[in-house]
Amino acid sequence: MADPDSGGGAAGRRCAWADGGSALMAAYHDTEWGRPHHDDRYLFELLLLEGAQAGLSWSTVLNKRENYRAALDGFDVRAVAGYGPSKLAELMADPGIVRNRLKVRSTAANARAFLAVGEEFGSFDAYLWGWVGGRPVVNRPAPGEPPTASSSLSDRISKDLKKRGFTFVGTTIVYAYLQAVGVVDDHETTCPAKPGR
Repeated sequence: MADPDSGGGAAGRRCAWADGGSALMAAYHDTEWGRPHHDDRYLFELLLLEGAQAGLSWSTVLNKRENYRAALDGFDVRAVAGYGPSKLAELMADPGIVRNRLKVRSTAANARAFLAVGEEFGSFDAYLWGWVGGRPVVNRPAPGEPPTASSSLSDRISKDLKKRGFTFVGTTIVYAYLQAVGVVDDHETTCPAKPGR
């Protein structure tokens, strides 16, 4: 259980989904989630992890993050793009990651699509942040407000990514990804981890 004061104070408590959970979840919320990220390696890492989350809890995937890092060459997109049948079979046998055949296959396919987007736009970062003119969409959810699962922005990006050959990029996954990398800031109004606080 997280320290009750770790997200507290005069400014309030951390977002409800991360408050009272594991120390790992709290640290992820406090230092990564909802903060603008522009490094392509990080953007690739979170894209794969959000895709792995489909149908599972984020805590399940977050607890496997270091296993993914080891299994996927430190999220080196060029290495992952080159994975063939033998490496994918090795991944399917790795108990440290989510061993869903479609999700495992998607790692290499998404890496190749990620590289193609980077070649077209100069970087995946330029492509992704181009959707919002380089500035985060800042929402102001009240504490305890039901979380947003998708938006017109995630609908449009999801559709475009699918056309570009990405998989596991439905609008709900894309919305979670946008939140994760800070394109969308959904920190609750009273959250002390809200960027700019």
